[in-house]
Amino acid sequence: MSSTADDGTTVAPRPTFEAAAVGDALPPRTLHVTRADLVRYAGVSGDRNPIHWDERFARSVGLPDVIAHGMYTMALAGQVVADWAGDPGAVVEYGTRFTNPVVVDHERGADVLVEGAVAARDEDTRTVRVELVVTSAGAKVLGRARAVVRLP
Repeated sequence: MSSTADDGTTVAPRPTFEAAAVGDALPPRTLHVTRADLVRYAGVSGDRNPIHWDERFARSVGLPDVIAHGMYTMALAGQVVADWAGDPGAVVEYGTRFTNPVVVDHERGADVLVEGAVAARDEDTRTVRVELVVTSAGAKVLGRARAVVRLP
């Protein structure tokens, strides 16, 4: 039985350790980001740096436009893994490097594409390592994005 993610995307049934094989792809997801999302994130995170909401300021410091918070971008990708796992508590480790900003246009927003695949399995801990590729506007925005997921 499938379920529905927060963004309305249908999520496949929760994978099991026995069925997860190296090379298995997570369903790719495109997540849309708006300026309103950034303002809400700034409020809850306490990161009110104007590069995330003030176009004039962002441009004055050399950015092409307002950019998404790096941690917000990381959270979007992490949510894709948690949805795939079927339980956010199954994600036992997650890390990344920030490589490029997500530029968020006032009118169009921005799309973040999250793709991933099982890269390794650990029989002793019943975990899989998922390698992610996260891009926006054709540029890789997260590097070395990896999650370790404990599967039933």
